[in-house]
Amino acid sequence: MSEENDKEVLFEVTEDHLDTGLRGVPVGTCRTSFVDPKKGVHYCGYPVGDLADMDPEDVIFLLFEKRLPNRQESQDFRHELAQRAARLPTGALRVLESLTPSSGHPMDWLSIGIQALGVAETTGDIRADGLNLISRMPELMATIFRLRGGRGLPEVASEPERGMVENFVHLLGMDGVDAERMTRTLRVFLVLHMDHGGGNLSTFTGKAVASGWASLYASISSAMNALSGPLHGRANQSCLEFVQRIGTSDEAEVESFVRKELAARRPIYGFGHAVLRAEDPRAAAQFKLGEEICPDDENFQTVKTLRIVAPRVLSENPKISNPNANVDIASGTLLNAVGFHKPDYYTTFFGWARVAGISAQILDERNARGGRGTPIYRPKYYAADPTIRRLE
Repeated sequence: MSEENDKEVLFEVTEDHLDTGLRGVPVGTCRTSFVDPKKGVHYCGYPVGDLADMDPEDVIFLLFEKRLPNRQESQDFRHELAQRAARLPTGALRVLESLTPSSGHPMDWLSIGIQALGVAETTGDIRADGLNLISRMPELMATIFRLRGGRGLPEVASEPERGMVENFVHLLGMDGVDAERMTRTLRVFLVLHMDHGGGNLSTFTGKAVASGWASLYASISSAMNALSGPLHGRANQSCLEFVQRIGTSDEAEVESFVRKELAARRPIYGFGHAVLRAEDPRAAAQFKLGEEICPDDENFQTVKTLRIVAPRVLSENPKISNPNANVDIASGTLLNAVGFHKPDYYTTFFGWARVAGISAQILDERNARGGRGTPIYRPKYYAADPTIRRLE
């Protein structure tokens, strides 16, 4: 206990914590989710694996309301989202047409698109703006995919009453794909990626920007920029590319590949986690989905072997605290199997999912302290060289 204010000391900051990216340094509380080292991510107390097969709309309701909806509430919430999507301002996404299809990364387009939606309509009400953005993400995503693919704006009218994922697939209009398998995969993907505590880079960035009373759209756009980096959101892309480099499901050959990568000091993608000390339940949920939708897919066969081999090899190094599979190990493989063959786009799906969790957390922080909101983020930095100099 602190003698000064009789409050429990939760954490003591020492010099060793400086210049470590605030890793492990507590700065606040999170109402939407937490990560248990053994049991993984929980949304409002529910293990995410138990929610994987639920409607994404019901999980969004959970993150915002901190409880699951009953049947009537579920129907009403889906209707509310559909109505909000239908009121997307005319021409709000036309700014994306001014970009050349090959310019930038898809995440750059996602950030620009979110800003464009905010320019077209910002109410200033965090909940309303958050739900407006969430409801309009399917049309934004489909517009990005089509324009970058040289196919122009969606050729069919948006039908948000179908459901978020169903409307996205409808607007995408891809030929030669199994729409049912694609929809099934994306629904699970969105649920598994919606939230991950309050301290990951993209969520923290979004909340920090929002703490200065920036708009919800500016805050989420900033969060997407944080997510776009290779050390954060692009891991699913890297995992598929890694799996494709292996190119076999033979156990001995996979083990040989892993050992050669380690010897060359290259990363083994899809394994380890900053908090978890067991296999990520989100990975287990995706392996279950893979057995349903693409059991014979060559990449999926490789991933299944990697799931067995890599932890065994990584465990030989006592410095590795978690050698087990994480959420990224199979996600790229599943997206590829259902028709998304350009890994550059995978992080946009991650961003789409995370919009819900970050928006809910921004709303919670804006309502904190009796409606006064969380104070503006202002961590302290010490001068590396405090010497005072004078011009001669």
